[in-house]
Order: sequence, then structure tokens, then C-alpha cells
Amino acid sequence: MYHTRRLPNTRIEVADALRGIAVAGIILYHSVEHFDIFTKQPITYTLPCDQAVGNVLAWLLSGKMYGIFAMLFGLSFFIMNDNQQQKGRSFSGRFAWRMCLLFLFGLVNVAFYDGDILMLYAVYGLLLIPVSYLPSRMVWCIIALLAIQPVELFCLLTGTTIDQTRLFDIYNHTIALHENGTFWENAVNNLRYGFELNFRYNVYSGRLTQLLCLFILGMQLGRQRLFYNEGRNVRIWHAILALSAFIVVALGFVDFGVLGNWLTPIYNFCILLMIVAAVVSAWYAFKGVRRALHHLCTFGRMSLTNYLLQSIIGSFIFCGYGLACYRLVGTTYAVLIGAGMVISQYIFCRYWFRSHQRGPLEGLWRWLTWIW
Repeated sequence: MYHTRRLPNTRIEVADALRGIAVAGIILYHSVEHFDIFTKQPITYTLPCDQAVGNVLAWLLSGKMYGIFAMLFGLSFFIMNDNQQQKGRSFSGRFAWRMCLLFLFGLVNVAFYDGDILMLYAVYGLLLIPVSYLPSRMVWCIIALLAIQPVELFCLLTGTTIDQTRLFDIYNHTIALHENGTFWENAVNNLRYGFELNFRYNVYSGRLTQLLCLFILGMQLGRQRLFYNEGRNVRIWHAILALSAFIVVALGFVDFGVLGNWLTPIYNFCILLMIVAAVVSAWYAFKGVRRALHHLCTFGRMSLTNYLLQSIIGSFIFCGYGLACYRLVGTTYAVLIGAGMVISQYIFCRYWFRSHQRGPLEGLWRWLTWIW
């Protein structure tokens, strides 16, 4: 059974920067996807570079930003849990209540954007409670098992296929409403099908076990204190960066073919590790990098608020009941709209933190967590 090492858990600025990168990346890629509207209608304003821009951002952002968010979620759980253990208190019940609150935040979010992740994160987060009692050696074994994509590997070895008809039926119905439905029609549909849609998509894309892997990995990295500049930690991040970059380059020359359902999530996982390792290594190696990423720390400290804001703003910009930009702008212009959303929300963050210690929803979530 794991016991706290009773070491101080000071605020980790590089984790705030990574959280800011993840949320900003989510906003940009949601904009690329027109907030889940893949229309067959001709788009009015396009550029010759749209395809190239879309391919680069898909490689860099798709699935990776949500994964970083999941990893940092596990890190935050460890910090809160360890702080309570150091006071001789159990955090399990309190964290379960906290996940119920996150699920409610997700219900609000999904009314605006069908691709909400908060409800799924709340459910996955509950699994951290039993895992947190296990010794580190057993936790690493669980991480390794989940990292090899056991569901996809089982399907590959046995020839099993998972019927995705229901996923595409819901998705096609939802997209049609995004294009032509009213806000209330979209909200009711999203509340009815949003959780199921996202769960089925997690199974389809290989994220089902990968996100849980990243949750637990974040918790374990917290146990090892790898995000602090202590001991040989920076060298470890350099090694992770070198190894993950090597795997990414090597797999980049491989035609996955029939192995695609299994290898693609693993390839994306390695890209994610490469991004995280590069940011952490550069953060501790170069003062200029810390100075440049400080703005993203501000953005990351308000990650929950920014995530919900991007759903509200982005859906209004792209959906048919709003400005209907899904049929107006191609990929490059959509990215510029996303960048405008990031800058606008960053300005709001700067304004808010002049007089508040936490973001609006962050403060509410913390207050409700400890209300009893």
C-alpha cells in the first residue's frame, strides 16, 4: 500500500504551462473541426494551404492535448490526495464528491458542445481512488498494460470487431442539428446523447484505455516528483524526450496497414510524451522559455473556466443557430478564429487574476468540494 513521503507539494509552474498549452491546443483543434461540424456543403472562404495546415495540426494536437489534460488531472489528484494524507485524512470520499461536481460541470458544457470531456473525466477519475492505494510497482504494471492498448490488441489477435453503427448514427443526427437546428434542439440532443457519443468515440479511437493510462501516469509522476527540478529529474525528461522522439520518427516511416487501430493510439501516445518532455526539459534548461511560457501559466490556471468558455463561444461561432461559420471558413481561417478565442480568453484571465486568486469555476469547484 502506498504511503505519503511527507514532502511539500509546492505549486508546479511547468504543469500550469502544460495545462495552458493543452487548453489552447484544444481550442485551436476544435476550431479546425468547426466544433464537430463536418459539413458536406461547399465552404465559402478557403485557402490552398488548408489541407497542409489541417494535417500538421491533426498530427500535433488531435488527441494529444486531451491526453496532456488527462495526465495533469492525475497529477492534481496526487497533490490533493498526498496533502490530505500528510494531515492524516482520507481524500477518497472528498474526491468522489469532487468528481460528481465535475460531472455536473460537464452537463452544463455538453449542452453547448457535444464533444465534452468533463463527464468522461469524472467517471475515469473515480478509478484513481482504488489505484492510489496500490504500491508504485503495481501501478507501473497497470500503466504498462494500459499503454499497449489492450482492447485494440485483443481485437487484432482474435479478429474481433466492435460494431460502431450506433456511434455514426448518433453522430450524423447530431451534425445535422448543428447545421440546421435551434440552440434548444442542439442542447436537448447533446444532453441526451453527449455522454454516450463521447464514450463510444473513446472506444472507436483507442482513447478508452489510453486516457485512463494517462490519468494514472500523471498520478505516478506526482509520486516520483518528476515535475520538480530535483535530483536527476531533468536528465530523466531528456531521456524520455530522446526515446519518444526516436519512436515517433521510426513509426513515421511505417505503414500501419491492418495494425492501424492498434498502432495509431500508441503513436499518438509517443507524440504526447515527446511534447511533454520537450516542454519540461526546455522549461528547466532555459530562462527565456520560462519567461515565454509564463503567459500560458496564466491561461492554464483557469483551465476549467477556459474550457467551458470555448464551448460556449466556439459553438456560437460555428453552429447554424449562431454565426454558422462552419460553412463559411476553411481550415486556416478557422485556426485564426481559434487563435482569436485563445487571445481573448487570455486577456480575460489577466483581468480576472488582478483581483482573484482562482478562476471563476475553479473557485466555485474548490468551494463546493469543501462545503461539507
